[in-house]
Amino acid sequence: MAKNKKDEVEVIKEGGRLEKSLVAILDNASRLQGPAVEKYVAYMRRAHPNDTPAQLIERLENRFILAVTGSGSAVGGAAAIPGLGTVASLAAVGAETAFFIESSALLTLSVASVHGIPVHDHQQRRALVLAVALGESGMQIVQKTVGSSAKNWGPLVMSRIPGGAMTNMNKSLVKKFVQKYLAKRSALLFGKLLPAGIGAVIGGAGNRVIGKGVVRNSREAFGPAPRSWPESRIIEPDPDGILEQRRDVE
Repeated sequence: MAKNKKDEVEVIKEGGRLEKSLVAILDNASRLQGPAVEKYVAYMRRAHPNDTPAQLIERLENRFILAVTGSGSAVGGAAAIPGLGTVASLAAVGAETAFFIESSALLTLSVASVHGIPVHDHQQRRALVLAVALGESGMQIVQKTVGSSAKNWGPLVMSRIPGGAMTNMNKSLVKKFVQKYLAKRSALLFGKLLPAGIGAVIGGAGNRVIGKGVVRNSREAFGPAPRSWPESRIIEPDPDGILEQRRDVE
C-alpha cells in the first residue's frame, strides 16, 4: 500500500514539473508572438501580394505543417545516430516540444490577425493558443467562462472577461492541455526514440497528425476567412527575418 502511495506522489510530482515546463514554454511563446505576429503576417502578404485572406491562411497552415513535420522527423532521426543515447534523444524531444508549441502559437495568432482579431493581452494570447490546441474541450472551457456559445468561438476569448475569471480559465486550460498532451505525445515519444531511422518516420508522421489537428481546431475557432483585406490594414516594415529560415517551404 505504501508503495502505491509513493508511486502516486511521484506521478503528481512529475505532472507538476511537466505543467510548470509547459507553462514556461507557453509564456515564452506568447511573449515572442505578441509584437511579431503583425509583422509576420505583413511579411507573408508582401511575399504573396495577390493572396486573398483565405489563401494566405492556407499558406500559413502549410508552412506550419511542414515545419512541425520536419522537427518531428529530425528528433526521430537523432535516435538512429550511432552513439546518441536515450538521454540525449529525450533532450532533443524537449527542444522539439518547445518548437511545436511556439509554432502552434504563431499559427493561431497569425490566423487571428488575418481575421482582424488583435490579441495584445498576454493572458488572452495564452488562453487563445491553449483553447485552439485543445479544440472541443478548449471551446467548452471558454464558453463556460464567458457564459456564451458560438459556432466560431475564437473571438469569445477577446471578450471582456474579468481578471479573476481569465486567470481561472487559463488554469483550467493548462490542466486540460497537460492531460491531453501527456496522452498524445507520450506514445509519440517512444516512437521517435526507435532506432534505425524508424523513429524519424513515426516522429514526422505523428507531428503531422497533431499539427493537422491544430489546423482543424483553428478553422473551427475562427470560421471562414474574410473575403477581402480591410483597406485600413497597414503593411508594416520587414519583420527582420522572422522565420527567415523557413522561406524555402513557402
